[in-house]
Amino acid sequence: MKNVKWSLLVYAILAAASIMGIGVAISEKSIIGAIGCLLAIIVIMGMGFKTKKKMRENGEL
Repeated sequence: MKNVKWSLLVYAILAAASIMGIGVAISEKSIIGAIGCLLAIIVIMGMGFKTKKKMRENGEL
């Protein structure tokens, strides 16, 4: 891998933070926090896959 795809790295870090947020919300017994983090991870992963598809179609990957 010669070049770092910074946008994809940011999506990966945000997704990992959302997963950690789910764990924190569960430990704090916060249903709303867990649901919020779950929705956040769905949105972030979707945006990441969408970005990757556009990059692949443009020949950037």
